[in-house]
Amino acid sequence: MNIFKAITLGTAVAVMVGGCTSNKKYTALQNRYDELSKDYNASQVALAESRANARSLETLLEEARRNNADLKRNYEQMQGSLNQSLLQNQQGSINISKLVDEINASNQYIKQLVQAKSKSDSLNMVLTNNLTRSLSREELKEVDVKVLKGVVYISLADNMLFKSGSYEVNSRAMQTLSKIAKIIKDYGDYDVLVEGNTDNMPISRTNIRNNWDLSALRASSIVQVLQNDFGVNPARLSAAGRGEYNPIADNDTDLGRQRNRRTEIIVTPKLDQFLDLIDKAPETDDSAANGN
Repeated sequence: MNIFKAITLGTAVAVMVGGCTSNKKYTALQNRYDELSKDYNASQVALAESRANARSLETLLEEARRNNADLKRNYEQMQGSLNQSLLQNQQGSINISKLVDEINASNQYIKQLVQAKSKSDSLNMVLTNNLTRSLSREELKEVDVKVLKGVVYISLADNMLFKSGSYEVNSRAMQTLSKIAKIIKDYGDYDVLVEGNTDNMPISRTNIRNNWDLSALRASSIVQVLQNDFGVNPARLSAAGRGEYNPIADNDTDLGRQRNRRTEIIVTPKLDQFLDLIDKAPETDDSAANGN
């Protein structure tokens, strides 16, 4: 009995000891399992994050590749633009050089024109002064002198020379005509054309049919006075009538008609006399030609 009790008690103790040992192992295994589960879960999260990061890196890499391709295209475009600009700049330099040459040539031409104009003005002044030097201030009010291209136009008002509707030269005109005749004789080789002009008012007299007749008769009268009264060589003289068809003003006003009723004495130097006058014309320096 005591032995059985002892054996039974020993067995119970052994079972209890064995049970305690199994519980500890179970607890340890459970704890290990929990740790492994946590590590597994953490590994899964890390894996997911790694995959996500990998996808992000691929996206970034693709984007970088696209940007690189865009940069390459932009570079090629910029290089092409630069090459084109260099080509245009080279062509532009050529064009600018040509333009500068043209401007210089134009400036030289303008300078020559200004010099010629100054020379022409000087020549005109010489002719005008020579042909009007004997006229008084009062006479110059009724005598209009113009010089165009070396030709002198002396315009005399009809009321200074003739009575209205008449072709007879009045005594008042003789003094002025004598001075003009003296100037004409001083330039003995110049041709002289006397030209009569009228307004457009009709005229009809016994010996004058129209303004053609009146203008021609007035020119003829002046020519004969220059020849007969003042000794101008008739071989140098010509007479012409322009009638009403060479007006210099409007015939609709009294003042205009008065200006149109005129006799013009046109003095034309021959070529050698013209060149001689050019030599007499005062020279102009470069500063005057340039307007300084």
